[in-house]
Amino acid sequence: MIGRKVFAYIASLRNILNKLMPLNTAPLRQDAHVVGLVGLAHGISHFFHLILASLFPWLKDAFHLSFAELGLLMTVFFVVSAIGQALAGFIVDRVGARIVLFFGLACLGVSAFVLSVAQTYAFLLAGSMLAGLGNSVFHPADFTLLNKLVSPHRLGHAFSVHGISGNLGWAAAPIVLTTIAGLSDWRHALLVAAVLPLVILALLIVNRDVLHPEGAKAESDASKKIAPTDTTAFAFMRLPQVWMCFAFFFITAMALGGIQSFSSASLRALYGMSLALATGGYAAYMLASALGMVWGGFIASKATRHDHTIGIAFAIASVLALVIASGLIPVWMAAALMGIIGFGAGVAGPSRDLLIRTAAPKNATGRVYGVVYSGLDTGLAIAPMLFGALMDAHHPAWVFVMIGIFQVLALLTAVGVGSKTTKRM
Repeated sequence: MIGRKVFAYIASLRNILNKLMPLNTAPLRQDAHVVGLVGLAHGISHFFHLILASLFPWLKDAFHLSFAELGLLMTVFFVVSAIGQALAGFIVDRVGARIVLFFGLACLGVSAFVLSVAQTYAFLLAGSMLAGLGNSVFHPADFTLLNKLVSPHRLGHAFSVHGISGNLGWAAAPIVLTTIAGLSDWRHALLVAAVLPLVILALLIVNRDVLHPEGAKAESDASKKIAPTDTTAFAFMRLPQVWMCFAFFFITAMALGGIQSFSSASLRALYGMSLALATGGYAAYMLASALGMVWGGFIASKATRHDHTIGIAFAIASVLALVIASGLIPVWMAAALMGIIGFGAGVAGPSRDLLIRTAAPKNATGRVYGVVYSGLDTGLAIAPMLFGALMDAHHPAWVFVMIGIFQVLALLTAVGVGSKTTKRM
């Protein structure tokens, strides 16, 4: 009798769970699938940010280039990306994010192949331009897909994973490419880089239904009501918080550009580090940033003032950058502080993206993210020239001094954006 009751209870419990499971797990599974696919694409786009910077020691010798000339390669990449990103936002809102994302991945693959066969500096510049074009689509397409397809209460965590994937791409690039270049040569490293986005493109095509063609259609239909040629399509550009977000990304990108392009060279000059240890310091920055984004996702999901999270994180990072600039700390501590600075940047990431979401009007997600993130590319375009000039002038300490200054300016801008969006809400 008792056994029957137990079995009956288990059966009824199973029936209840079967009814509840679709409600509880299907959305999570769907959200996770979308975030995973978009995250892979985002990771490879960030990998491509550094396919040239990671190979600077080899390219410098092969083409007899100065630090300024190396910096110009990065500048060309990000100038093209900045212009393309602002335009890509309108295209995403018009035709849908999925097809635009596919184009970007294909373009990255072709660009790396072009770079691998370069025989002149002009050829390198052309390959860099093509890579910049491919990179330009990712933020407008990625954030449109996440905002449209992921459950609102999971967006903080979605942005966290999205940011982590980008940082993992940044961290992987110097490790993978320098390893291959060291074992073989820089051309083989770029050929490997050419394969990666094409593999991810194939994976996204196979799973294209997960990126909801019906959602893309709805997105496209909505955009038809606000065509890019209409004056209403540009109404968001009159919002001050949009341009403050642009300024925020520009300033943070200046700091990031210094870290990406010349932090390793600066650490070697200041502390006499080996190339391996200096590269490890940069990798520590990126990996710690990824870990910071995990925590930042939980903070962003609960916080109401995202600017406060950003402000605290950048305040700490700016102080630590100045400590590294002093050149007075032990070598191991300099590498460790790079990791702590990266962790702070990671914590701020999800709050940053939610702050932009708050500033974006309805049906203008792609356009707002395109314009705002073009500030990121603009900063990354200018930074290599500035920091390259500092290195050519033999001022490695000023690389970290300027990084600290830019982080303070970013802090102030984030607080300004927060005050504007709070008033609007």
